[in-house]
Amino acid sequence: MTTHHFDLRLRRTEIADLDTLFEFQLDKKGGYLAAFMPEDPTDKTAYIDKYHKLLNDPAVNNQTIMLNDKIVGSIAKFVMFGDNELTYWIDKQFWGKGIATSALKKFMTIEHSRPIFGRVAFDNFGSQKVLEKCGFVKVGTNKGFANARQTEIEEFIYKLT
Repeated sequence: MTTHHFDLRLRRTEIADLDTLFEFQLDKKGGYLAAFMPEDPTDKTAYIDKYHKLLNDPAVNNQTIMLNDKIVGSIAKFVMFGDNELTYWIDKQFWGKGIATSALKKFMTIEHSRPIFGRVAFDNFGSQKVLEKCGFVKVGTNKGFANARQTEIEEFIYKLT
């Protein structure tokens, strides 16, 4: 079911958002799909410390996704090995409602770095569709160790120019 009548907005991520965003990433199914997670996603101190640094990094654009004034996820641009990379996370209870697609479309109007890359596990079909709906094109694959699965998996690399 797609919901089109919602008040979705992005705002700069604040320290106060981190407790909620941390809880979202504890979801096992979400972690499995995200695949490339911290070694210990339950380590809240490490999570908070990492985001304190990221929120103060001018190369990072961290936005909190708000739905009717409720935090439902996050989206960010960061730089890895000289490339602009995209990451996002939607709370599982809001999957399948078009929120990730709407948030990514909004995000790309405020984040002007191009090219920008999105990486997604080979079997995360929802996220692949989101990237494709937003104009990202699959440009390659890579293999990497996925902490959430404790094995090496294939990831698809998408690019928006």
